Amino acid sequence: MNTVSVSTPTLSVSDRVKAVAAALVIGVALIYTTGFAASTNLHNAAHDSRHGLAFPCH
Repeated sequence: MNTVSVSTPTLSVSDRVKAVAAALVIGVALIYTTGFAASTNLHNAAHDSRHGLAFPCH
């Protein structure tokens, strides 16, 4: 039987901060672009999601 060990690379704190910042920027961009979208269905879906997350939108 062969045994394979897999090691995961550890990320530095600055790499983690960069990843979190990128995720936040992308998330905020998605929320605001769908919130101001012209499509009524897309806007309503974003609106309901914001209320579900207790995000103030009006």
